[in-house]
Amino acid sequence: MADYIIRATAADNQIRAFAATTRELTEYARSVHNTSPVATAALGRMLTAGAMMGSMMKGTDDLLTLQIKSDGPIGGITVTADASANVKGYVYHPEVMLPPSPAGKLDVGGAVNPGILSVIKDMGLKEPYVGQTQLVSGEIAEDLTYYFAASEQIPSSVALGVLMNKDNTVRKAGGFIIQLLPFAEEEVIQKLEEKLASLPSITSLLVEYETPERILEIILGDMGLSIMDKMDTKFECNCTKERVEKAIVSIGRTEIQEMIDEDKPIEVNCHFCSTHYHFTVDDLKDIITRSK
Repeated sequence: MADYIIRATAADNQIRAFAATTRELTEYARSVHNTSPVATAALGRMLTAGAMMGSMMKGTDDLLTLQIKSDGPIGGITVTADASANVKGYVYHPEVMLPPSPAGKLDVGGAVNPGILSVIKDMGLKEPYVGQTQLVSGEIAEDLTYYFAASEQIPSSVALGVLMNKDNTVRKAGGFIIQLLPFAEEEVIQKLEEKLASLPSITSLLVEYETPERILEIILGDMGLSIMDKMDTKFECNCTKERVEKAIVSIGRTEIQEMIDEDKPIEVNCHFCSTHYHFTVDDLKDIITRSK
């Protein structure tokens, strides 16, 4: 099943909801970054959140970046997404291994916490919007729930999950974001809180109900759920050799000349998709010539 996001409303537009299935893009990220199971779970959760939050952006050229700077063993996570829900990301230490949590699950919180979550929205203005909060658990969904309340004053429930196969490939991945709008009535708020409190884990929902539509039906079906639209989401990196060349130019002519003098080709790797770009000594000479 291809990855996609459902956007919906409920309770006469007092609630807005997003739900996603992201197994394919999470498995792709696992394969290109060779992530350990706990790193796969952490990155998959961030990619899922990034895709849904990217789809919230209004302008076609708007860009969202989610970044965790962590003092935990994973070091950090960076994810970027556009308004079309194209997403990419990486973890700083993809090899991190930890024993299971006390609940017997992948210990994402132990890998990520403590740290700081930054949400950066580039909407074409002079300066991007930047919101920052301390991590509350490192489990990512709880951290984003806290971020929405503290930085954007939007009461939200975020659920993100990645379920692994025994061979360490991704079996299921996805999640939801449900938000109360400012004019939500107390009765609606209470009903939603009761429903959310009774839910099983998001990975259980993904296994049992599989699709974002069915998951939202379980949560909001008796509250006037209205599916607004469906949009594809995928892992997509826009790196090119030309973009990498611009990065090389930015380090300065002196440094490039030193590389040439050493008579050694260089290799530059994209953090997001692990693509390798090779530049021969002649390539470096051409770069210097063109940058004059």
